[in-house]
Amino acid sequence: MSCEHIGGVKPLPPKAQGCEECLKVGGRWVHLRLCLSCGHVGCCDSSPGRHATKHFHDTRHPVIASFEPDERWAWCFVDEEAVDLPRAVLPYLR
Repeated sequence: MSCEHIGGVKPLPPKAQGCEECLKVGGRWVHLRLCLSCGHVGCCDSSPGRHATKHFHDTRHPVIASFEPDERWAWCFVDEEAVDLPRAVLPYLR
């Protein structure tokens, strides 16, 4: 599926190789997500901090991608649906 928000994404390199907030406080994460608007790396909703979702609520940046090795998917928080991963993002994924 696709959404109108994916067209406005201008992917940037990841700002960190782990959850930015968890790294600051010595927290743990389960899986990582990459914000496709600014490069923020946050932890998934299965992680105690849920920092990727918190980042969305703070910034309204709509689309994240998995930042896990060999995973190639994206999610739009606004439309609450999986979206096609832009080719421009692929070099930034693990």
